[in-house]
Amino acid sequence: MSKPSFVPVAEQYSTNNLVCGPREITLYAPTGRKGYSAAMTAGLDEAISRYNAEGISLTFRRVTSSNGADITMTRLNKRDERRGVLGSAGFPTNGCDPYNNIMMSGILESSYGLSTDGIATIIAHEMGHCIGFRHTDYFDRSISCGGGTSNEGDGGVGVNHIPGTPTGASAAAGSWMLACTDGSNRDFNNADRTALNYLY
Repeated sequence: MSKPSFVPVAEQYSTNNLVCGPREITLYAPTGRKGYSAAMTAGLDEAISRYNAEGISLTFRRVTSSNGADITMTRLNKRDERRGVLGSAGFPTNGCDPYNNIMMSGILESSYGLSTDGIATIIAHEMGHCIGFRHTDYFDRSISCGGGTSNEGDGGVGVNHIPGTPTGASAAAGSWMLACTDGSNRDFNNADRTALNYLY
């Protein structure tokens, strides 16, 4: 996920591989002096709460040790932070497991002034990738990122339209899976909820 731009689309897409459920997925983020700030941890807790409130077959829980954690949050390298990357993650394995690492910027508060809800939106977005969601605007990142048309394509992981979600770009309320963010709070919209419930 990259820093700002403008208007969203509402369709949803998934990868070929998904996480098998029902299942609890554990997440670990280091805290304290060499770990994430209280606001980052609160953002992770809020992101987990958003998913758990949806009543899907996947539930999430933050754990205090990296041992056995399904997903570990680590810091992006400084080069990516300077380029404006806010977070990064991969997609589920072909063995039904979520991707095991979310890399997050450590300057979301200091450089961008993001609130807990803005941070939660970015973390929830990266969690979405870990369980198989593609960007809603994968076919034209300019919808949320600005600039020229940029198509991510299949990316070798598949790009499957999720039934019940729109197929055309629109100026609907922002999806949590848009490629770029303006740093605001983007909880799940109706199309996002349809997609979550269809897959899980």
